Amino acid sequence: MTALPHAFWKGHGTQNDFIIVDDAAALLALEPETVAVLCDRQRGIGADGLLRVARAGSLLDAGVLTALGEGIAADDLFMDYRNADGSVAQMCGNGVRVFAHYCRVAGLTDADEFVVGSRAGARPVRIHSVSPTSAEVSVGMGRVLRGVTSSATIGGRTFTGIAVDVGNPHLACVVPGLSHGELSALDLSGPVGFDTGVFPEGVNVELCTEPVADGDTLVASMRVVERGVGETRSCGTGLVAAGSALLASLGRDSGKLRITVPGGRVDVGIDDGGTTSTLRGPSRLVARGELFTGALD
Repeated sequence: MTALPHAFWKGHGTQNDFIIVDDAAALLALEPETVAVLCDRQRGIGADGLLRVARAGSLLDAGVLTALGEGIAADDLFMDYRNADGSVAQMCGNGVRVFAHYCRVAGLTDADEFVVGSRAGARPVRIHSVSPTSAEVSVGMGRVLRGVTSSATIGGRTFTGIAVDVGNPHLACVVPGLSHGELSALDLSGPVGFDTGVFPEGVNVELCTEPVADGDTLVASMRVVERGVGETRSCGTGLVAAGSALLASLGRDSGKLRITVPGGRVDVGIDDGGTTSTLRGPSRLVARGELFTGALD
């Protein structure tokens, strides 16, 4: 396998940013150390994560995947997502929107609706509008499973929330009485303490203001600290997890939400008591380039 990617693109979804590497035949060896350097904002290109674009069957043949998830065909485009620290992640909601945008612009598909494979399963996407630099994309995020009440400590302050599984683990905390300004002022730069018995593989932590009704839509603000990354400007799966927790705070299982994060605003829909969920928001492709040989040595 080839040791390093050379050509790359850069994109973001509500400022959750990604390096995009087109590797349709799954020929690249994406070692964790390589991904970590590429995502480092001083030593590499800089990003919250890396998206490898490949065919699902090629990743299976290369041993990157051990099996294809339900609803994923060998010819489907697969989002092989890596966190900024090089670890493998099951899913990234903002990443799927950017991934779908790239696939359309790069000519890998001409469809407005198609399936993106992920380690969390098949994710149907719909492209509402598209240009070479911007797109509006909806992603079917699958089942949302609420779990137990738990807590996390950040910067010496403890926040209580509920465990939510959106294909990856979250602790979504709706903080009573917290204003948007107070949320913005919180220091989330320190290490995160959490219950490893509840979250043995780590956890993404969302902090939310209480929801306010705007017609039939609930409105709230959110910040997120992602495992393997730290605080990011947005997190797609975290937005869905937060949506579930916001609904739970009102004793509801389903509904529409509009959630503002530091990087922008997205719409979340949770239907049929969490059986299905949808994330809709923007994607931006901002650059493409080539990594110099030996640049990461």
